[in-house]
Amino acid sequence: MSSVLSRRSFLTGLSLAGVSALAACAQVPKELGAEPSLAPLAPGLQPQPAVAEPVAIVEPAANASDYARMYAAVTDGDFKLPAIRHEAVDAKYLRQLVDDPTGEAPGTLVVNTKEKHLYLVLKDGKAMRYGVGLGRQGYSWKGRAVVQWKRKWPTWTPPSAMIGRKPELEKWRTGMPPGLQNPLGARALYIYKDGADTLYRIHGSPEWRTIGKSASSGCVRMFNQDVIDLYDRVPSKTTLVVI
Repeated sequence: MSSVLSRRSFLTGLSLAGVSALAACAQVPKELGAEPSLAPLAPGLQPQPAVAEPVAIVEPAANASDYARMYAAVTDGDFKLPAIRHEAVDAKYLRQLVDDPTGEAPGTLVVNTKEKHLYLVLKDGKAMRYGVGLGRQGYSWKGRAVVQWKRKWPTWTPPSAMIGRKPELEKWRTGMPPGLQNPLGARALYIYKDGADTLYRIHGSPEWRTIGKSASSGCVRMFNQDVIDLYDRVPSKTTLVVI
């Protein structure tokens, strides 16, 4: 990978080829609307601040014991996430501090769909790099947008087309409650461009073995422990670039 990602590789606008096959990540929670100021939210689930805040630099993991700590079992709210077998994962998909290869401004998120990496650009020429897994929707959109919404333990609502293919999902037509088996995992970031939903999502996943791979459905999957880390670092209205 070159030291600076070529600007010519950034595609502007909305490319919705494959939208007809929308799956797990394409639904907006019913309590979220087009305008943050008007969206009725459940108690305690307010939109995150729209003003970007400084991003802290943390030290990279130095050895296996650090990864064991980063990917250990963790209690988050009402749920206890199991530990991830980090030793069974290609090390390039584990969270680590790297030299920034994007050339973007600090605070920007960059998803490189070819390498299956997500970068959070930090100060001093560094970036926090996370491994991601990509479903069909993960490849269907490229360009610049913003993180419009952030949700902890989101509800998942399967599209009617998916229910048609998998009748066993009928019981979740009005929404699958948050939980360890929920396809959106522990956190979800909803991506909009010019006020319109891109149908692009960054979210956790209970299927940790799919990180670094292509999956049948969904957008940008992360280890639950990593999406929690990312969620805590970025505010709403953070710029996202997908290449």
